[in-house]
Amino acid sequence: MAKFGLSQSLRRVEDPRLLRGGGRYTDDLVPQGVAPGAAIGHILRSPHAHARILSISTEAAKAIPGVLAILTGEDWTAEGLNEIPCAIPMKNRDGSPRGNTPRGALAQGMVRHVGDPVAFIVAESHAAARDAAEAIEVEYESLPSATDLATATDPGQPQVWPDIANNTVFDWETGNREETDRLFSQAAHVTTVRIVNNRIVVASMEGRAAIAEYDEGYDRFTLHAGTQGSWALKSTLAGVFGIDKEKLRVVTHDVGGGFGMKIFTYPEYALCMMAARRLGRPVRWTSERTEAFLSDTHGRDNITTGQLALDVDGKFLAMRTKNIANMGAYLSTYGPFIPTAAGTKVLASVYGFQAIHANVIGVVTNTTPVDAYRGAGRPESNYIVERLIDAAARETGIDRVELRRRNMVPSSAMPHTTPVGQTYDSGEFAQVMDHALSLMDWNGFPARRAASAAAGKRRGIGMAYYLEATGGSDSERAEVRFAADGGVEVLVGTQSTGQGHETAYVMITAHELGIPLEKIRVIQGDSDEIPTGGGTGGARSLYSEGTALLATTATVIEKGRQAASEALEASPADIEFTDGRFAIAGTDRAIGILDLARTQRERAARGEPATLLDAAEVAAIPRHTFPNGCHIAEVEVDPETGTVTIPRYVVTDDVGHALNPLIVRGQVHGGVAQGIGQAILERTAYDPESGQLISASFMDYALPRAGDLPPIEVEFVSVPCLTNPLGVKGAGEAGAVGSPPALMNALVDALSPDGVTHLDMPATPEVVWKALEMSRAA
Repeated sequence: MAKFGLSQSLRRVEDPRLLRGGGRYTDDLVPQGVAPGAAIGHILRSPHAHARILSISTEAAKAIPGVLAILTGEDWTAEGLNEIPCAIPMKNRDGSPRGNTPRGALAQGMVRHVGDPVAFIVAESHAAARDAAEAIEVEYESLPSATDLATATDPGQPQVWPDIANNTVFDWETGNREETDRLFSQAAHVTTVRIVNNRIVVASMEGRAAIAEYDEGYDRFTLHAGTQGSWALKSTLAGVFGIDKEKLRVVTHDVGGGFGMKIFTYPEYALCMMAARRLGRPVRWTSERTEAFLSDTHGRDNITTGQLALDVDGKFLAMRTKNIANMGAYLSTYGPFIPTAAGTKVLASVYGFQAIHANVIGVVTNTTPVDAYRGAGRPESNYIVERLIDAAARETGIDRVELRRRNMVPSSAMPHTTPVGQTYDSGEFAQVMDHALSLMDWNGFPARRAASAAAGKRRGIGMAYYLEATGGSDSERAEVRFAADGGVEVLVGTQSTGQGHETAYVMITAHELGIPLEKIRVIQGDSDEIPTGGGTGGARSLYSEGTALLATTATVIEKGRQAASEALEASPADIEFTDGRFAIAGTDRAIGILDLARTQRERAARGEPATLLDAAEVAAIPRHTFPNGCHIAEVEVDPETGTVTIPRYVVTDDVGHALNPLIVRGQVHGGVAQGIGQAILERTAYDPESGQLISASFMDYALPRAGDLPPIEVEFVSVPCLTNPLGVKGAGEAGAVGSPPALMNALVDALSPDGVTHLDMPATPEVVWKALEMSRAA
């Protein structure tokens, strides 16, 4: 293969192991011999959204056979443990610090959402732990709760925290307010849209789980947990326990889905560690599904007003947004970052705005905390931009495709710096859009609409151009080891949660070193084995870890030249490396890299001087990437029932150099499915009186099923990224960014002949039917 000739749809190398039941997920570890004799942890959670804890009586529960310990907030304080922190030290726009929501692992004096942990029971069995939970007597004084984001900041609403006035935990801004206002004052037309970005339950296939062990002799913890990166969790939990980071080992094995939710530091991890140290034996906890609904961080939950200023020719002058963002009852690990710095950096999208101003109001409510969910703020920003553009097209009479085209940043303007400070290195936005229009047969839509109308249905077509800005740690580490069994171990600082990382890293390593794929093993997730790592989030893994792998394999080759000179008795300058073999230039004397590694290891074992080929490098990642693309959806609506179907869905993506197009398509399919779920199915509902989560199971929360989804056609227009040596752009989150606005724009297009000009997500059959009925009545 030529250099970087990696664009092959190779089937995932990890799949045979996983499909045959060979995965090692956290809850599997005890039967497999890890942490033998582990006790069972179980959490008593608050049944109230907001209440004072007047008393907790645990005596009857402790007397139940098999119960080992019951921990409460008083025990947390007695152990001298610290708060579980929010990692984002944000300033308000007036320069003052954001509000704080102090959080121990167990509630003390007050519960602030249904599911707030109140007590941690440790027992010999699940049955004993559940019996003990039922026997604990907690006296609550129920208080009014604030669960509706739209009214939580109104005067007279219940206050979630006494020192956070009007439930406003931060008031943040970015961009140039003065210049934006000036351009709005000159605008020929201003479009205003208010949209709801509905709250999402993450619902990963594998729930969260943890197993903690404590070695008293070494005063050291080991925590096994399903995470998106062991190292951030290690650092945070060491701070919670007030110990040196080397006193904690965090190990992540296989992970069944993360979507951002498994990045964060949760109370359950700390509670397992606390109990393991107290009892002197391992303690394990595994989330049940309703627990996951109540305690895993949720996603999205914004109400945003956007305004778009256009000149007389339909050119975009400026945009301003005001986003009310729900943080839940506590500020999660990165919660405040998501709607602010993470989300607003893509507000310019692919368009040539002169100025942008964004104001984000963070609001605390008596609900489960909110943090990153696939796309982490960028889907929310792309959504308001694309809904604004369609609304502006309707109001001005300019064709929606033409309005986008005349405002797209041309490739000749690259590198392009946006009003929110992002510099795009590359992009062929109009070309990508045209490819999608052709793939969908946009011009043939009127005939398809007429056919649906003849059958009594409403048909609409909608598009959304998205731009993603990837993120994450500014460095990454890779290591290559030549093992004694003849295989090659590749140690990485990212964490796969189902994306196909093993395949991608094996492909890069095999390509650079000429080693057969089947000889390469990827190792991840062990903070003892791998000293540093940036983890996975923000669609960063391939370009970050890929850059580190290229640096490491280059070092392996350089060391190999020295080793080959020793083995072949030649000058290093005369050694060439091609297709996995080191050879003396101009001769037939050569040695394969695996044989050379074995030879040098044997020489070293005999005490002879030998250069080993093992290498590790940490690569700087100074710039991130800007994947982009065009989604087009067709929908058909039954006006009698409000039922929405999706006859066709196409995506044209620019993810730079697609290392493995098969895997990328799969990632896009998954993201689109999640976006479709948010757009037309998924509703997280809290009872306004009690604050109960009334959609806390799959009987009440409608995840998309296979029958809800259309075939998703994905094609690529590759514009290589110029800021990393692989030329790749992140692809993991792209599908979830473009799909909600494409679906909702298509729905409005379908219903606009009936006078419906706006809908909010989720556009369930009830929502659609009511919109049609209200329009008819009006």
